Amino acid sequence: MSSCNLTKFPYFLNSLERLIRLDLSFNKISGEIPKWFWEISHHSLKNLDLSNNLLEGGIHQLHRKQLLYIDLQNNSFQGPLPIPSPSTRYFYANDNGFTDEIPSSICQLSSLLRLDLSNNNLSGIMPLCFGNMTKLLDLDLSNNSLFGNIPPYFGNITNLEHLNLSNNKLQGPLPRSLVKCANLSVLVLSHNEFNDIFPHWLEAPRLYYLDLQSNKFHGRINLTAFELSFPALSSLLISNNNFTGWWSTKVFSNTSLDVIDLSNNKFGGPIPQSFSSKNSLSTLNLSRNRFEGTLPRSLVKCIYLEILDLSSNHLGDAFPRWLGKLPELKVLILRSNNFEGLLNIPKGDLIFSKLRILDLSNNNFGGPLPANLIMNLEGMMDREDGQYEPLYMPQHSYMGSYKNTVTVMMKGRETELVKILTIFTTIDLSHNSFQGNIPGVIGHLHSLIGLNLSHNHLTGSIPLTLGNLTDLGWLDLSSNKLNGVIPGNLGDLASLGYLNLSKNQLTGRIPQDKQLSTFSSDSFSGNLGLCGTPLPKSCPGDAQPPPPSSLSTFDLEVHESWFKHKVVWLGYASGIVIGISIAYIAFEMGRPEWLVQVRMLEGRVGEWMEKSKRKAIKFHGQ
Repeated sequence: MSSCNLTKFPYFLNSLERLIRLDLSFNKISGEIPKWFWEISHHSLKNLDLSNNLLEGGIHQLHRKQLLYIDLQNNSFQGPLPIPSPSTRYFYANDNGFTDEIPSSICQLSSLLRLDLSNNNLSGIMPLCFGNMTKLLDLDLSNNSLFGNIPPYFGNITNLEHLNLSNNKLQGPLPRSLVKCANLSVLVLSHNEFNDIFPHWLEAPRLYYLDLQSNKFHGRINLTAFELSFPALSSLLISNNNFTGWWSTKVFSNTSLDVIDLSNNKFGGPIPQSFSSKNSLSTLNLSRNRFEGTLPRSLVKCIYLEILDLSSNHLGDAFPRWLGKLPELKVLILRSNNFEGLLNIPKGDLIFSKLRILDLSNNNFGGPLPANLIMNLEGMMDREDGQYEPLYMPQHSYMGSYKNTVTVMMKGRETELVKILTIFTTIDLSHNSFQGNIPGVIGHLHSLIGLNLSHNHLTGSIPLTLGNLTDLGWLDLSSNKLNGVIPGNLGDLASLGYLNLSKNQLTGRIPQDKQLSTFSSDSFSGNLGLCGTPLPKSCPGDAQPPPPSSLSTFDLEVHESWFKHKVVWLGYASGIVIGISIAYIAFEMGRPEWLVQVRMLEGRVGEWMEKSKRKAIKFHGQ
């Protein structure tokens, strides 16, 4: 009864006595498990799947001898972790709210093949008896609050194939007993506090996924031992550690590597010039290291490469136009290096057609902005086939464990993208020496979300075509020499959440309508010719506000009292004049109907005087 939109346990199950397999997964069953449920087919039930519901509360009756397969994942169970019977072979309790330590009684599950307790609130140390579970193939304890060392007898689990202990607080060196796990194919230890050298001693011939990211691993890597220990390696993820040394030519010529992430370490020397034409590399991240020299031309052989991040190194070269021939390249980040020269792209040269993120900021590029390059960026234009693409790029092995991470300038701040959306498109050419006008063809990049051209020597006016970028979320043109008025159609960009036009030579009134009226004065400061809100400088012809009054409270009260008396006396004088007029008219004309009309006139004059009095007092109070 999977995916049947059930909201509670069907009571008829209570009458079934010989049920072997019960699947209630992917429903909307909420609340706690009723007591009668645990009596269902007590002597025959072997497979129980309650995953992906809205169940909560604790579980206290899971100890049933016949149950071999138990799946409780993706619910809201709380309390201590329930321990099934020793005969259980598959136990999935991940993505819940189980708390406290992992009971040592779990080691009695001598028949267990797969155990997943990830994404809970488990704490404490790992039970020392884990080595007794010798039949275990998969163990996932990731995303909990476990601390301490990995038990020294962990290597007794010689059949272990997948081990994931990431996102905990584990520390210390790795137990050398892991060398016994010859069948290990996936090892994920990222986001812990392990302090050790690189585990080239593992000698795991089947290991294809190694993730040691964000720990305290250190020292030089014995590359000879590395090549011998991991001949089948597909993903090498060792970013955010303290590794040092140069990289071997043979490592980069390895045809099995799909992902290489060495970012944020202390690696140095040149990037090896030995990429093979038979490689399957899709991600290469060498950012935040000390690599130097020029880019290896053999990179052009990596025809499956989607993400190339070489930012924050000491690389020096001309713009690698030849990288544009890579048919799948979507992310090119060369930020904070020593690249220089012009971005000369011949007209008609069809390159970089799938690029979504281009970051050349903080280098020494000069000359005009590359209009021909911009015209080639079809990946940033409207794409009819976009709806059929995956959500993130690229897709990797091992249940999507690895997420491509890049750092971009977003809305004026450096932001780390843990996942890269395929629809995320940005151009950052800031902090260079580009000159001339902003090419109008940039308005063809209708999918563009971010544009940063700040800190250059750009001149001319802001092109009207920028108003075509309806998906634009941030625009930074600050610290240039742009002139002219601010195009009013920028106010039509409803998605624009960050705007910086400061420190230019813009003139005229700031458009006051729509989106532009929401930004602070910082977005427009440093333009001496600009005027209007939100800047303090008013524009010619603007109404001047009345000067602030310097009268004290007492002076205002006295002045107001005098004003009221003046109005009253004015009323009295008017009444006297009107009264005399009435008497005179009545005496001369002798007609009572005139008296009636004059009295009506008197009433109207009185009303007018009273209204005038109220308006005058109100104006004076303001």
